[in-house]
Amino acid sequence: MPTLTARGVASAAAPEHMPPRTWSLTLTLTMLGLFSAWFGPIQVLLGLQAAQLAPDHKEAVLSLVTGLGALVSTLGNPVFGALSDRTSGRFGRRLPWIAGGLTLGTVGLVVLAIADSVALMILGWCLVQGFLNAAYAALNASVTDQVPVDRRGFVSGLIGVAQTAGLVMGAGIAATAGGTRTGYLVLAVLVVVLGIPHVLNARDLRLPDGAPRPSLRHILAGFVPPLRSHPDFGWAWLTRFLVNLGNSTGTLYLLYYLMDAVGMEADAAATGVFILTGIYAVAVFGSTVSGGIWSDRLGRRKPFVIVAALVTGLAALDLALTQNWVGAIVGAVILGIGFGAFTSVDFALVTQVLPSSGDAARDLGIINIASAGAQVLAPVVAAPIVTHLGGYTGLYLMAAAACVLGAVCVTRIRTVD
Repeated sequence: MPTLTARGVASAAAPEHMPPRTWSLTLTLTMLGLFSAWFGPIQVLLGLQAAQLAPDHKEAVLSLVTGLGALVSTLGNPVFGALSDRTSGRFGRRLPWIAGGLTLGTVGLVVLAIADSVALMILGWCLVQGFLNAAYAALNASVTDQVPVDRRGFVSGLIGVAQTAGLVMGAGIAATAGGTRTGYLVLAVLVVVLGIPHVLNARDLRLPDGAPRPSLRHILAGFVPPLRSHPDFGWAWLTRFLVNLGNSTGTLYLLYYLMDAVGMEADAAATGVFILTGIYAVAVFGSTVSGGIWSDRLGRRKPFVIVAALVTGLAALDLALTQNWVGAIVGAVILGIGFGAFTSVDFALVTQVLPSSGDAARDLGIINIASAGAQVLAPVVAAPIVTHLGGYTGLYLMAAAACVLGAVCVTRIRTVD
């Protein structure tokens, strides 16, 4: 995998030394901004905005907006990743996509802030999903560029912490901003402020002279998981898809779950989402970093991912069977422990089964299709289950089953312990 030479040119050798601590810090801060900008809308703002614009069809509008946004993410992630792998120029191959993605993703948040129709809401969220995922693809690839294999569990843990803190921060901003417009604008400022330090400290790699240029064939290859030639990569992809399907299906309707199943008013439910998110964060902080560190020390990935997927499914089962505030709190704790460990160790596992060392961003884009594809499918699956097939009990039972299937898929991976 590429590493940094004395002149900042990518080479084929795997990185042997960790980048400076400031690089890991600014990477984590940038990820914090990204996840805040995703989770604030997903957890609260989009739901409230849908209820304001179409109170009689809020579930359908939320499903439409989030589904189309996730579809844009699914298509954009491997495309931007492939372009990132083969971008040449004095600014490196990842930095242009990081800076450009953060900038245009911020524009999408501003569009959401002024949206007065469902159509404008869709446009804004698609801009956010498309361009913040461009930055995300390049940031993830920079980990494989600059972090040794035996330290990726630790860095993955930092990214997991950023994801959890972004969930808390995004939900907190959404719940306390005093309105959807203010919430979106505060998130836009946050993305810029937290992203600038890493843009100035990216230590990006330049492609050597004569390196392959982007091609349509190379980009299209990013949409086809190489299951036959790299079966472990395929199983890792399926694992991430299933666990994220279970998680996305459950968390997408958490606001409405508190309103319709637990019986809270809209304002109380929004506050409830923030409280549950904070509880979830306390649990996840311990499991995310400790899981990554122990995985590095033991040189094992699969046992951690299997247990984490099963624990995540247990959280969904709790929500299916209890449907009260105490049960929601217990579910938040269990979910934090399970999905926090899964997020950190699964990413480290994925980096060890990538098919191509020279196309890390494209191949990680294929993996990110699993996450984004789960978000696309989640509202499609969730809406009919909630309305016609068992309500929230059926929804969370399905989520638990998806996580269990994901754990089973991990056992089929052969090249990683």
